[in-house]
Amino acid sequence: MKEFDTICAIATALGEGGIAIIRISGDKALDIVSKIFKPKSNDDIKNMKSYTMKYGHIYDVETNELIDEVIISFMKGPRSFTAEDVIEINCHGGVVSTNKVLETVIKAGARLAEPGEFTKRAFLNGRIDLSQAEAVMDIIKAKTDLAMKSALMQSTGHLSKEINKLREYMLNVLALVEFAVDFTEDDEEVDPSIPLRVGESLEKAINEMKVLLKGADEGKLIREGLSLAIVGKPNVGKSSLLNALLREKRAIVTDIAGTTRDIIEEYINLDGIPVKIIDTAGIRETEDVVEKIGVERSKEKIEEADLVLLVLDSSRELDDEDREIIDAVGDKKCVVILNKIDLESKIDENIISNFENIIKISAKEEIGLGDLKNTIKELFFSGKIDAESLIISNSRHKQALFRALENAENALSRVRMNEYLDLISIFVTSSLRALNEITGDELEEDLVNKIFGDFCVGK
Repeated sequence: MKEFDTICAIATALGEGGIAIIRISGDKALDIVSKIFKPKSNDDIKNMKSYTMKYGHIYDVETNELIDEVIISFMKGPRSFTAEDVIEINCHGGVVSTNKVLETVIKAGARLAEPGEFTKRAFLNGRIDLSQAEAVMDIIKAKTDLAMKSALMQSTGHLSKEINKLREYMLNVLALVEFAVDFTEDDEEVDPSIPLRVGESLEKAINEMKVLLKGADEGKLIREGLSLAIVGKPNVGKSSLLNALLREKRAIVTDIAGTTRDIIEEYINLDGIPVKIIDTAGIRETEDVVEKIGVERSKEKIEEADLVLLVLDSSRELDDEDREIIDAVGDKKCVVILNKIDLESKIDENIISNFENIIKISAKEEIGLGDLKNTIKELFFSGKIDAESLIISNSRHKQALFRALENAENALSRVRMNEYLDLISIFVTSSLRALNEITGDELEEDLVNKIFGDFCVGK
C-alpha cells in the first residue's frame, strides 16, 4: 500500500440537515482526531477497535473552545473504503457548524482532500480497479433506477471480471507465441496445433468483446440520458406536449404566439432511461429581440439533440414557416408529431410522407403519448431494455474495448494468413493494453488525475 498524507473533507451534501459527515483518511487519522475529540467515556481513542463508534465532543485544538457534539466511527485499514485508517465524524448538519468542525480537523493536521481523492486512494491502494472507481461517481449521478443498477453492477466488479476473462485469452495467446518462438529451431516448422489454439483464443475473445460492445450505445443513454428537442413554429402545442410528458404544468400555455422565449429543460424517467426534454422557442422570423435570441437557441438545440420531436398543428394547413422547419430537421433523427388530432384535420400528410416516424397525438387530451414513448424506445433500443445484463455505459470503456477488438480481429486475420506469430503478437499486445486501460492496469497518470478530477469533493 502506498504512503500518503492524511486528508479530510465533508462527505455529505452541504446544507441544512440533521447530520453531516466529515471523512478523514490516512495513517495519522486517529492521532489527528485524538487532538480535537474528547469521548464521554474518557477513554483514549487511539485504542479504539475497528468498526466501533464513540460519542463525545469536538474542541478547537488551539483555544479549547467547544465546537460540536458528535459521534465518531473508526475503520482500520486495509479494511476500509480507501484501504487506509478512516475516521468519520458525524456532526450536526448546517453550513456553519459543519465547516467549523472541518476547519478544526484541518488545524489539527489534516489536509483538505482534492475532488475524488478518497476514491483515487482506494484505486491506488489496490482496493478497487479503475472501472469500479468510475462506477462510484455513476452511482452518485444516477437519475433512474436502471442507471443506478447498471452502476452498482460495475462497482461490485462485474465489468472487471469480464475484462479479466478477455485478458486471460490474450495472455494465453502471448504464452503460446512465446513458447513457439523459444522452442522452435530455425530449421523446424512451428507446431501446427499452436496457430489453431491461438486462433481459438482470439475467436473467443472477439465474440465476447462484441457481446459487450453490442449494448454500449444503449448503456451510454442509460448513464447520460437521451436528449429530446421539441421544435416547431409558435403555437403548435410544444409546451402542451412538454407538460403532458412531465404530467405537470411546467411551461406556460396560451393562444398567444411566441410565449416560450427561452429554452426549458426537464427530465423524465422513460422505463429507466433518463430523458432530457427540451422545450424550444417557436422558430419563426421575428423582430422581437428577446424572441429572436430564443429562436437562435432553438436552432442550436436541434443540432445538439439525440432526437428531434417536430410538432405540427394538424388542424391547420402547413405554411412556409412549417416547411422551413421541416427542411431544417431533415438530416436529424426525427419523429414528426401531428398534434391536435382532437380537432378536424386540415394538414396535407403527403408533404411529410418521407419521414419514417409519424405519430398522431393530442397533447391537450393526452392521446397518443404511449405510442410516442414506445417509438422513442424503439429508435434507440434493440428490443426490450435489459436491466439484468452488464452494460458498457462509459464512453472511455467503449473506446478502449473497441480498440481491443480492432487489434484482436487484426491478429486473427493474420493467423489465418499464416503470418509469423511474433508479428501477430504485436497486435495481441496492443489489444491487451487497451483492456488494461479499462481496469487502470495501464494508464497515463494525467488521465487518472483527470478521471478523479470530475468527482465531487468528499468522495
